Amino acid sequence: MTTETNATGAAAVVDLAALGEDFTRDPYPVYARLREQGPVHRIRMPEGAEAWLVVGHAEGRAVLADPRLSKQWENAAPSLGVFQVASGSTMLSSDPPMHSRLRRLVAREFTARRVAQLAPRIQEMTDELLDGMLARPARTADLVQSLAFPLPMTVICELLGVPFLDRDTFRDLSNAAVAATDPQERMAAAKAMPATLGALIESKRQQPGDDLMSALIHASDEDGDRLSPDELLGMAWLLLVAGHETTVNLISNGVLALLTHPDQLAALRTDHTLIDNAVEEMLRYEGPVETPTYRFTTEPFDVAGTVIPGGGELVLVALSDANRDPARYPDADRFDIRRDAQGHLAFGHGIHFCLGAPLARLEAKIAVRSLLDRCADLALDIHPAAVSWRTGLLIRGPQALPVSW
Repeated sequence: MTTETNATGAAAVVDLAALGEDFTRDPYPVYARLREQGPVHRIRMPEGAEAWLVVGHAEGRAVLADPRLSKQWENAAPSLGVFQVASGSTMLSSDPPMHSRLRRLVAREFTARRVAQLAPRIQEMTDELLDGMLARPARTADLVQSLAFPLPMTVICELLGVPFLDRDTFRDLSNAAVAATDPQERMAAAKAMPATLGALIESKRQQPGDDLMSALIHASDEDGDRLSPDELLGMAWLLLVAGHETTVNLISNGVLALLTHPDQLAALRTDHTLIDNAVEEMLRYEGPVETPTYRFTTEPFDVAGTVIPGGGELVLVALSDANRDPARYPDADRFDIRRDAQGHLAFGHGIHFCLGAPLARLEAKIAVRSLLDRCADLALDIHPAAVSWRTGLLIRGPQALPVSW
């Protein structure tokens, strides 16, 4: 682990950027060593910015729910502006009361009932994708491209009513926005997105349908409050990106965990009633979000005796480490689908807890169960150490997952 020192010789910055592919492939030992030293560390991110990283379950959970940290970019230090990628105003870049207002308007339409009604269609989509994959004469495929990406992408597009979206282009823009380590590449993706989303919103305004985007355009609360054009743009960005990115990597990471733990794979094949708990363990063991979106200090902020300065300092919580903290989960580095994984932070905690968590869980359950039902001899078609992982500290997942059957 590479560190820089300050004038007194004390460790000042842990340079995660210098750790390269080793850290990208397996960050858990690095986080564990940091946790042994204390809960707060000054780091340099692979993306290039310096930040304060909080490790450990208890400390991370407390920081995620602390109202003294702001999600609004106007409270960020000016030097961090180059890392802003979201288009429009979103729940992930706002504080109360604005956050409460936005979440209330969206939650009125993005209901548990609407999600539950998607189950038959998600099963149908999964079956169609597996039909195509299993028809390959080579009996090998990249599971990311064959199932893990197209399933949640199609689900969220149908949910929002986006039949004409160029999904390859959107995938490239989304990848750049959430996983590129080059700030210029991230900014270019952010600048390209509003035109695409603006056209979608205008088409829905002119020809509304029975879909979530149309409902959001016309949604209002008891006082007649509605989402502004900028807020609609932000909401479309958030739902499309967050609505598929987390699920892509939940499915990919979960299948990889099963294929590298044959005893757990055999247990799930034997008892399908374990699928709900298996998905929770997948989220805990190898969740799709390594660190959540940014939080900024608005005043000096104390975490377990370490004071982080005010003035818009960037604070990150290592969700991946919190979910592997042995103080919360005994034998935390062991993948065990029978474990009580309750309390994991894969979807965050507090007022910014992921609104789409029920949809991600539903898609993962259907996808994994159907895959195992259809592929009795599914196997990893690459050495686990050769899997190429996505870069950056936000999204954790393989770029490709070669499998055979």
